[in-house]
Amino acid sequence: MTDATPVSTPLAYDDADLRGILKSVRTIAMVGLSPKWVRPSNFAAKYLQGKGYRVIPVNPGVAGKEILGETVYASLKEIPGRFEMVDIFRSSEAAGPITDAAIALKEEKGIQVIWMQLGVRNDDAAARAEAAGLTVVMDRCPKIEYGRLFGELGWGGVNSGIISSKRPGPRP
Repeated sequence: MTDATPVSTPLAYDDADLRGILKSVRTIAMVGLSPKWVRPSNFAAKYLQGKGYRVIPVNPGVAGKEILGETVYASLKEIPGRFEMVDIFRSSEAAGPITDAAIALKEEKGIQVIWMQLGVRNDDAAARAEAAGLTVVMDRCPKIEYGRLFGELGWGGVNSGIISSKRPGPRP
């Protein structure tokens, strides 16, 4: 199987594990973060910033500029300081070399988690990362998982405060 061969086996992650990742991580390097506010990567980054995460943009096409108040870097290696998670907003094929770069920088940068966005899955890269001691999540979005796991999503996909699974209290 080559690096980008899609696998049809569905992925299952334990909610407690995902919750643990989202509670422990504070700084995320988002590879493929777009400067365009209408792109999913930009929307996800802005949401995560609103939840207290620092999101460092990695996008060689706009390196040196700013996205959402953060300096953009061309690669993971160029980011000064440490970050716990690499969020890959690129193709499944591109996830292989990005994962390999993260493995090489694991100790220096403090990387603990490789998170591949919705539709991004690279089983070979995941196996290499896990063998190197990294936690891997594929085909999931941390923004969506945060909202789901921490009770922020209603039926409409946002916390409207109207729809709830909780039984209403007594009416006055």
